[in-house]
Amino acid sequence: MNDAPKKIENIGEEIAILWPDGRESYLTHEYLREKSPSAENIGEVDILGQRHGGDGPRIFPGVRVVGWEKVGNYAVCFHFSDGHSTGLYTWPYLHKIDSAQS
Repeated sequence: MNDAPKKIENIGEEIAILWPDGRESYLTHEYLREKSPSAENIGEVDILGQRHGGDGPRIFPGVRVVGWEKVGNYAVCFHFSDGHSTGLYTWPYLHKIDSAQS
């Protein structure tokens, strides 16, 4: 799904997302930080297939979403209380991590 959310809202410890089809996603702040698709978080692969970076912490207790901004009509960038703000969460990626959360 590539459709932009109708609404993104901060509710307590979660980010609530209302999708155009009426579906709702609820993602905790810590889970969003853990799943950041940034190079800092998951590393980058060079042209030879070598992964660089992405060796930081894997859990982020107490981290909060302090803001966000839409990036074009394809993604959102969350700003976290630990200063992280480089992950671009595309609409399909948000669906994927929502489906994968336990």
